[in-house]
Amino acid sequence: MMSNYLTLQLPSNISGQEARFLLAAKLYEVGRLSIGQAAELSEYSKPTFIELLGKAGIPVFDYPPEDLEKEMAL
Repeated sequence: MMSNYLTLQLPSNISGQEARFLLAAKLYEVGRLSIGQAAELSEYSKPTFIELLGKAGIPVFDYPPEDLEKEMAL
């Protein structure tokens, strides 16, 4: 698989780690990366990445509420 590279000059109040996390989180949120790919891109472990997604208000599971209600009714 071919890799793409991106070089950015960030404002001094945004760290490289924060920028990597935000990019990875957004790509995960819109379905372009799996949770594992996004964790790798952000340079966090998968459990840490999942925890940070939760803190950022980004759902880890895309499970519609009506489906959950049906599952719980069984």
